[in-house]
Amino acid sequence: MLARLVRSLLDGLYLGAGWLAGLFLIVIFLLMMALSAGRKFGLNVPAGDDFAAWSMAAMAFLGLAHTFKSGEMIRVGLLIDRLHGRTRQVVEVVALLMGIIFVGYFAWHALNFTYYSWLTNEVATGVVPLKMWIPQLGYSGGLAILTIAMVDELVHVLAGHRPRYEKEPPKTAEEAVERAAASAV
Repeated sequence: MLARLVRSLLDGLYLGAGWLAGLFLIVIFLLMMALSAGRKFGLNVPAGDDFAAWSMAAMAFLGLAHTFKSGEMIRVGLLIDRLHGRTRQVVEVVALLMGIIFVGYFAWHALNFTYYSWLTNEVATGVVPLKMWIPQLGYSGGLAILTIAMVDELVHVLAGHRPRYEKEPPKTAEEAVERAAASAV
């Protein structure tokens, strides 16, 4: 019961972060259209470039955990795809541990950076004096959620399961082509 609740909450966190990333993609589109149309008609979007840049960072980092968990993150499997059984599981665990260390380190410093901006009341130097911790939340929060997703996956693999991010190899050439077309590769 508790495990199902935790699984549901974690999956909801990853999906919610993915939806937020999609929302920021729409914000970027709307800002770029407003900036482009504004030039044509002599209208100015105050700090439009700043908001577009912050939205791009939020979109990129908030989408990481959902991309990782759905198996859409670029993964080089030249070595690991040749391994089987216990050896493969050990290599997966080592790879996840290394990823957790790197991403966790990055997330820790990003969260400290955001906290310091909040603590010192840092304000953007552009046209709109926005508190800097607000746009930094997308960056630091996305990294924190990715770290959680990687730890979640490590626990799953340590329990003896196949990684959820690993997709079954295509059985036919047609299936490989369909997957490539569906993922816009």
